[in-house]
Amino acid sequence: MEKSLFRTDKEVGEIYNRHVNSIYRICFTYMKNKADTEDAVQDTFVKLLKYNCKFQNEEHEKAWLIVTATNICKDHFRHWWQKKEQLEDHENLCIESHFEIDETIAVVMTLPDKYKIVIYLYYYEGYTSTAIAGMLQKPQSTIRNYLHEGRLILRKKLGGEFDEE
Repeated sequence: MEKSLFRTDKEVGEIYNRHVNSIYRICFTYMKNKADTEDAVQDTFVKLLKYNCKFQNEEHEKAWLIVTATNICKDHFRHWWQKKEQLEDHENLCIESHFEIDETIAVVMTLPDKYKIVIYLYYYEGYTSTAIAGMLQKPQSTIRNYLHEGRLILRKKLGGEFDEE
């Protein structure tokens, strides 16, 4: 009998523990609130349960989760009843967060979506522009342009220097 492609509870738990924080941060850059972020993270891992192919390695696994989470977040905003919330609307809420919002990430979250996710993946997750282009299915030149334009905006808002690579 051929081995099933479905993952065991243990395998899913290991994948979840390895990547939940990264996926949460990526979803939060889109959703900007805890409840919608948690829903998107949950939907991402539900899709993992239904995805019955084997990953080549942990990087492939992480890239698949990032692309899936990004698509889920984008789909969320395609519905007419959704509205975007501002980070400032939630500054004073006393809620538990999976990561600390410092000045830099707060400014990154104010960027337009096309810059925000690229800047986050590049600086916070350590992906190259080539890898980001593959994940977001955009030309490498577009990703490099988004990085450049995003850095210019951040430089104006933060008054600091960012690496030009």
